[in-house]
Amino acid sequence: MHYEAGQYDVIVIGAGHAGVEAGLASARMGAKTLIVTINLDMVAFMPCNPSVGGPAKGIVVREIDALGGEMGRNIDKTHIQMRMLNTGKGPAVRALRAQADKFTYQHEMKKTIENEPNATLLQGMVEELIVEDSEVKGVITQTGAVYKAKTVVITTGTFLRGEIILGDLKYSSGPNNQQPSIKLSENLQKLGFDMVRFKTGTPPRVNSQSIDYSKTEIQPGDDVPRAFSYETTKYITDQLPCWLTYTNDQTHAIIDDNLHRSPMYSGMIKGTGPRYCPSIEDKVVRFHDKPRHQIFLEPEGRNTQEVYVQGLSTSLPEEVQRKILETIPGLEKVQMMRAGYAIEYDSIVPTQLWPTLETKKVRSLYTAGQINGTSGYEEAAGQGLMAGINAACRALGKDEVILSRSDAYIGVLIDDLVTKGTNEPYRLLTSRAEYRLLLRHDNADLRLTEIGHRIGLIKEERYERFQLKKAKIEEEKNRLKSIIIKPNDETQAVIQEAGGSLLKDGIRASDLLKRPEMNYSHINKLVPADEELSADVEEQVEIQVKYEGYIEKSLQQVDKMKKMDNKKIPDNIDYDAINGLASEARQKLKEVRPLSIAQASRISGVNPADVSILLVYIEQGKIAKVSGN
Repeated sequence: MHYEAGQYDVIVIGAGHAGVEAGLASARMGAKTLIVTINLDMVAFMPCNPSVGGPAKGIVVREIDALGGEMGRNIDKTHIQMRMLNTGKGPAVRALRAQADKFTYQHEMKKTIENEPNATLLQGMVEELIVEDSEVKGVITQTGAVYKAKTVVITTGTFLRGEIILGDLKYSSGPNNQQPSIKLSENLQKLGFDMVRFKTGTPPRVNSQSIDYSKTEIQPGDDVPRAFSYETTKYITDQLPCWLTYTNDQTHAIIDDNLHRSPMYSGMIKGTGPRYCPSIEDKVVRFHDKPRHQIFLEPEGRNTQEVYVQGLSTSLPEEVQRKILETIPGLEKVQMMRAGYAIEYDSIVPTQLWPTLETKKVRSLYTAGQINGTSGYEEAAGQGLMAGINAACRALGKDEVILSRSDAYIGVLIDDLVTKGTNEPYRLLTSRAEYRLLLRHDNADLRLTEIGHRIGLIKEERYERFQLKKAKIEEEKNRLKSIIIKPNDETQAVIQEAGGSLLKDGIRASDLLKRPEMNYSHINKLVPADEELSADVEEQVEIQVKYEGYIEKSLQQVDKMKKMDNKKIPDNIDYDAINGLASEARQKLKEVRPLSIAQASRISGVNPADVSILLVYIEQGKIAKVSGN
């Protein structure tokens, strides 16, 4: 029996890292929002590694924060350790990474949602979408409750027809032995969505009290207080260390001897696994020449003895996992508390989505997170935020938001998914971004705060602080361009101390700062600013002055791409009517239905020659309508 249970603007299915961002964004934008999750105790749960950030991913967290999302604020309140990675390299690849207290993280996120006036959190299993005339109108739960909505966002993670695999044991389950979602997956297939089977895995968890840390290397957090969120002012200083150890020949021998028992190699696992987060058996097979692999021992929280064995992801039988652990220095007498496992689940083919993350088959229906074929909490949260923003925009009658590849890593991630698709769980890497010098950890606010403010997710007070920061950066850059530093004794002494070559003539302060050995503090010593500037303003001045030429080149490339982005492809174009297109290009263009020439040029299988033909066809105004339009 069905019964009418409520009417909402936006319904979010799932409350993992994508779901919480989608629900909070939508509610904060003024949309009445329902967030439905199978288990209220699993809101923002971390079924895999207890961490947030890292290369590319850390920048995504900063972007989420700059747009007004929650992940950065939440990890700043609940981490046990914070480190800036790649500090010896250029600013484009620096990234912040935090170890999370996974339990405090989820409890804090749940509390934030519960305190959001426009958001309702509900435990329930959505089994069916209500679709009329190819438009979603609501959802039906397992108990027969009917919830109507203007838009729906699906963020089901790895729960869709989830199956856990451990050795030769296989059973229906979501992550961490939660209930899987089976009927919703069947419903999506019935609606005509192409689905694929993907796989991910986790390592064992062990008891900290049974680890001999004297045989491992300590990995402490940074001494300098750091944060993901631009709003954070209170810093956690009592950090917990992680520890580093390694596999060895003995470990590898046990894995080799038991490969026939690995579900990955026995054929039991059918789904495709993530290339950039391989299992230990995969690493041993693929990198047979490597004598050892890094293993990080990461505490799962302040009030638990469970330690996550990062780098040992596996689905080998439980007794083999115990033997493997005993070969690793420091873990000889370790007590395994949970065995590692693999999980297979359904994803939708992401080329079935528009760049807004709305599905092409069903209007007003959006998907975000691992259902779109990605891996990682940060990728999920970034998509969830954008899907929530766009679902709310649609429900409230506002213009939807699309981030370009030059705006954000989130833009790169979504464009890669909807334009190129993915045949394995997708992971964001810095190398995927062609404008990575523009998409840095340090400037996420300068790139995205305007957008966050425009859509109502950045409050006035924060926006005013941002405007002031922007003005101070410009002021100081202009000051340094206008001052000539003379080659007097004081100047030469500072330059000599920095290890640079002495001045022969006067030089602009900005040009002296461009020298690799000079930093802002050197320049400020020679020509002090009228007022003391904040550390983040100084950092921006230094980076923008030092890399001015490279940044300028990148911006010129962005302008070229924007011109192609402005060349829109009409909705009613009939690709079959265009002579000269290669058959593969024709097929891919019909499948993806790109919105612009720029997007068309990024589709794999569409060559420059095809793009030229398409461009000429559109510019000649020969738009043949698709039959029936």
